[in-house]
Amino acid sequence: MKPVQLKEGIYWIGGIDWDLRDFHGYVTQRGSTYNAYLIIDEKITLIDTVKCYLYDEMLARLSTIIDSSKIDYVISNHVEMDHSGSLPMIMEHCPNATVFTSPNGEKGLKAHYEKDWSFHVVQSGDTISLGKRTIQFLLAPMVHWPDNMLSYCPEEKILFSNDAFGQHIASSQRFDDEYPLNIALEEAKKYYANIVMPYGKQVQKVLEAAATLDIEMIATSHGLIWRSYIAEIVEQYKHWSKNDASESQALIIYDSMWHSTTKIAYAIQDSFENLGIHPIMYNLQKNHISDIMTLVLTAKYICVGCPTLNGSILPSVAGFLAYMVGLAPKGRIGLAFGSYGWSGQSVDMVQESLTKCGFKLMDQIKIKYIPNEETLKEITNKVQENILQIKEEL
Repeated sequence: MKPVQLKEGIYWIGGIDWDLRDFHGYVTQRGSTYNAYLIIDEKITLIDTVKCYLYDEMLARLSTIIDSSKIDYVISNHVEMDHSGSLPMIMEHCPNATVFTSPNGEKGLKAHYEKDWSFHVVQSGDTISLGKRTIQFLLAPMVHWPDNMLSYCPEEKILFSNDAFGQHIASSQRFDDEYPLNIALEEAKKYYANIVMPYGKQVQKVLEAAATLDIEMIATSHGLIWRSYIAEIVEQYKHWSKNDASESQALIIYDSMWHSTTKIAYAIQDSFENLGIHPIMYNLQKNHISDIMTLVLTAKYICVGCPTLNGSILPSVAGFLAYMVGLAPKGRIGLAFGSYGWSGQSVDMVQESLTKCGFKLMDQIKIKYIPNEETLKEITNKVQENILQIKEEL
């Protein structure tokens, strides 16, 4: 279990979670890492820990550098258990160490672990001396928990960014220039879409504050460390945080029982193609909601279709809508559609969820039983007219 040196005296000692495939409802096909960092200075400092079941792996890496009992400071940037889960165990080795955290971090750590450690609460702009180096703190509440903060070492120009700029990638490569950039950016986009999207305004405040820092390396809490493509990932975060969706992309998301709603979905696809807007079809029986949300982040048109089942909607569609409403995409154009046999409540229920998201809505499409070719052509024309009308209004 070898550590990885970021700069002289600064090491990655985290854990690699090769088997992780689900992160509270978000599918992580590439696994993840939990990144912890060790700084060797007059005050030996540990920045964050790992999930509890990877503690032995972190300790093995740490122990190749120093005896864990020599740790003086522990910086807890985030209470969530994938970062603080090993804190109780490591504190048994260094019971006199001081834990530096935000005001909400102290509350959260005490609530989670019920330990009376030596806490030092910090605010934005506070600094501590490690000896040759200092650490400056930047509180980032609700990116994505109330306790979140970032830590910056000006002498080394490293930003320990917590969950910001992270990706769920399990890899033995630690740096962005050792791994395919397109995959790193795609996983960063998925991470942002499924975890950070509701907090765009808070992200923008953090980006403004970070812009005043001289940064040569972004040491994330998940995935790869950015050192060669910092400008690229920061630019993406600026774009994503503005919720600025692309006019040229439409998502058509649906489930179907006897293919009637599927036929409607493909008729809607023709509407977008006729106008030069790129549609992407997502059958909820075949695609996971977290993968779909990755494109919801940047798509302007969100069309959701469902037949009526027992006076309601299919569980797959209900799950997707609940997930999307929670992640709160804004400024989109929505369309509810579907088929029904006799009661027909599903389309209204879908439309209600799209309304909760604050979408501007097209006229809903609700078809009884099986749409024939003439009906499908009418759907294509109607949706096309709606799109053009809304574009004029905007």
